Amino acid sequence: MTDTAPAAPGTPAPGAPAPYDAVVLAGGAARRLGGADKPGLRVGGRALLDRVLAACADAGTTVVVAAPRPTARPVRWTREEPPGGGPVAALEAGLRLTTAGHTVVLSADLPFLGQTTLRRLLTALEDTGADGALLTDADGRDQPLVAAYRTPALRRELTALAAAHGGLGGLPLRRLTGALRLTRVPDPLASFDCDTWDDIATARARIREHGSVLDEWISAVKDELGIELDVDTGVLLDLARDAAHGVARPAAPLTTFLVGYAAAQGKGGPEAVAEAARKAAALALRWEEENGGGSTDAGSGGPSAPDAG
Repeated sequence: MTDTAPAAPGTPAPGAPAPYDAVVLAGGAARRLGGADKPGLRVGGRALLDRVLAACADAGTTVVVAAPRPTARPVRWTREEPPGGGPVAALEAGLRLTTAGHTVVLSADLPFLGQTTLRRLLTALEDTGADGALLTDADGRDQPLVAAYRTPALRRELTALAAAHGGLGGLPLRRLTGALRLTRVPDPLASFDCDTWDDIATARARIREHGSVLDEWISAVKDELGIELDVDTGVLLDLARDAAHGVARPAAPLTTFLVGYAAAQGKGGPEAVAEAARKAAALALRWEEENGGGSTDAGSGGPSAPDAG
């Protein structure tokens, strides 16, 4: 039994999602990439695995089924038996370490997956009463490794498969998903996975497109620095513009740095950033007014700074 969830791609789910655990399958052979370490390949400066882990950062427990490696955030590690036994065996191994009623199951090669998509999947799962909610790609194909499932349903069918086949090694995922009641959520972007070097090149190029490069860069910097703070980047960009115009171009990066430092010294939240930015922007405006509306671009031959004497 199947149906299609009506949610449009990119639409945030109303309210918080149900508690969930995440199982990330990261132990494939990557044959179409010549055996390269696919989870470690970088898109937008971040390993593919770290990008997926960022998307499921609010999971209660995140289990990665693969050999352990350094990651941007702590996870639990496990392996299927025997290693290389395929996705069904890997999923069963990951589920052994989960306890939540819902489990998000992900591959480790999804460069455009985000928390909003996972919330949409969890909401579709709740609203439809299905056993699972999975993404479909641009061609309408099911993507069972970008999905949210009811954990008891997965365990029930995995037990049945193991009994019928004498184990789970080598079984294709369709043997599992074919026994589940599924709802489908179309999302061509979030379902994009990297199976070939052409896919990697496409993802790297798309990351740098004008409409997304700034958000991608900010996300990468926050991930690199271990920062989870969400701030209004428009406020900071406006501040940088005001400082560059009203004081001097080099004042822009220095001012935004000082705003961040001041926020960290205070409450440290987005409200503290906004308040510090407001004060700094007002100061830049006062500098501009004192200079008659011109800028004092140090080193560029522009108007000089107001005479302090």
